[in-house]
Amino acid sequence: MNGKYLLDTNIVIALFANDSALVNEIAKAHDISIPAIVIGELFYGANKSGRPQENTRRIDKFVSDNVILKCDAETARLYGEIKSNLQKKGHPIPENDIWIAATAFQYNLTLISRDKHFNAIRGLKLKKW
Repeated sequence: MNGKYLLDTNIVIALFANDSALVNEIAKAHDISIPAIVIGELFYGANKSGRPQENTRRIDKFVSDNVILKCDAETARLYGEIKSNLQKKGHPIPENDIWIAATAFQYNLTLISRDKHFNAIRGLKLKKW
């Protein structure tokens, strides 16, 4: 599968769990990136887990092996537009997911997620693996 993809937190967690269907899709994909927000969510999960040091090391290795996209003023502008549009429609989604969607728009990437609430964001390129 060709294309440029952005992975959501639930996809990275499934990858860590060796989800075979996901591992097969990742193997076929090109140009995979991770939003910095996802890394924050992973570290949060690691710190509240029963094995924080082990999980933190795994995330550090993952970060060193992947392209991590940072937020900047353009990401913030897109975040504001997305959140405003969702509010007007009366369809809020989690804050971090708005940042993740803004990153996908900013870099013109297809977001890979298993969260259905991303469907509420008009124009977002979205795939479920």
